[in-house]
Amino acid sequence: MKTTDTPPAGVTEDRPPAPKVSGPAPAKPKRDVSGSTLNVFSHGILILWAFMVVMPLLWAVMTSFKDDASIFESPFSLPDRLHFENWSRAWSEAHMSDYFFNTILVVGGSLIGTLLLGSMAAYVLARFDFPGNRFIYFLFVGGMSFPIMLALVPLFYVLKNIGMLETLPGLILTYIAYSLPFTVFFLTSFFRTLPSSVAEAAMIDGASHTRTFFQVMLPMAKPGLISVGIFNFLGQWNQYMLPTVLNNNPDNRVLSQGLVELATSQGYKGDWSGLFAGLVMAMLPVLAAYIIFQRQVVQGLTAGAVK
Repeated sequence: MKTTDTPPAGVTEDRPPAPKVSGPAPAKPKRDVSGSTLNVFSHGILILWAFMVVMPLLWAVMTSFKDDASIFESPFSLPDRLHFENWSRAWSEAHMSDYFFNTILVVGGSLIGTLLLGSMAAYVLARFDFPGNRFIYFLFVGGMSFPIMLALVPLFYVLKNIGMLETLPGLILTYIAYSLPFTVFFLTSFFRTLPSSVAEAAMIDGASHTRTFFQVMLPMAKPGLISVGIFNFLGQWNQYMLPTVLNNNPDNRVLSQGLVELATSQGYKGDWSGLFAGLVMAMLPVLAAYIIFQRQVVQGLTAGAVK
């Protein structure tokens, strides 16, 4: 009779238990206490900073819908009702509409001129080697360190001699000259990170330097243009010193001059509710521009970090 080593069904084979391994248990991974503490501390600082930035903005918006009595009696309480007449009064009686229109003309014209001239100069400095390339580049870099206060008197007489003092075109040209150094510095570094093979392929296909720049390289530099455009927009929109010195014509005043006029012209009977309404009017375009182009700004700032 043939036998097998396999036990029949239902019968379990007695096996000796597995020997126990003696020795210390494996150590559990230690938590990085210092890293967790630093993480909590950094988050706390960010939350505190966000609170310090956001709360004054919310308070200004809330105050713009109050009347003057409520502003002084309960400055931190919610308005009893929305006083939209503050906005209409600031828009019409305080001439904020005229100041707003002048600011859009000046900032819009200067932004277009700054981005056009700055991108063209930066592209040439980044892509072409010629005698004096580095010298011209460092001239633009040195322009960023030149205090604008030292140029106020020369700018005043230059605009006066060419007949553009106290005019919006003269202010546009001044803004362009003031913003070009930073624009060229920023975009030169950005154009150096773009692949040169695309431009070479366009040149092989018969495109001229002008067509290559406007139809190939400039669209590729869109994140950088948006980033530097936002920075220039913030600086030019909030500019006060240049318009005050070079633009004393009441019909050509910009928003920063209008807000100061609104705050000081009333004397002791200051229109505080109208002032806060005008302040929020001047603040909203800046916030809207940054919220809309926030992703492009981050992309433009980090585009050259990794090739």
